[in-house]
Amino acid sequence: MRRGRTTFRRCWALIVAPLCVAATVSVRAQRDIDPRAAVHSTNDVTRPYQLPGARKSVEIGNFYLRRKKYKAALSRFEEAVQTDPDYAPAYLGLGKTYEKLGLKQKALDSYMQYLDLLPSAKQAEEAKDAHHAIDRLERELGHRTSPPAS
Repeated sequence: MRRGRTTFRRCWALIVAPLCVAATVSVRAQRDIDPRAAVHSTNDVTRPYQLPGARKSVEIGNFYLRRKKYKAALSRFEEAVQTDPDYAPAYLGLGKTYEKLGLKQKALDSYMQYLDLLPSAKQAEEAKDAHHAIDRLERELGHRTSPPAS
């Protein structure tokens, strides 16, 4: 028991305490800044928010999808489509997310858009998961929008 407390104290002294001191110094330094000088500073240029690229948005959307945070995933995939409307993986993610949310028609439309945007017929044939999802959704919705896969 005694050894654990000593280790904790050492960690506190080496890691946490200096951070607390640095934060206190930073707050004091900000308080001492002349507000008029900050207005005229050229270093504080504010830039408008730029959306991340479609690839990064899809990557983050897939992370949220794996964590079952479907609304967060949906916003990221929509962001990817907004950034690059021709990026096929964004529509695949939208299809998966809409399906998890129970929006079957939107999922079906997204999967179809995904297959339309794939650059080659070979890649479209390799996208079996999307084909299976389309078939399943069409059966559940009770209609056929495409010819059966052979």
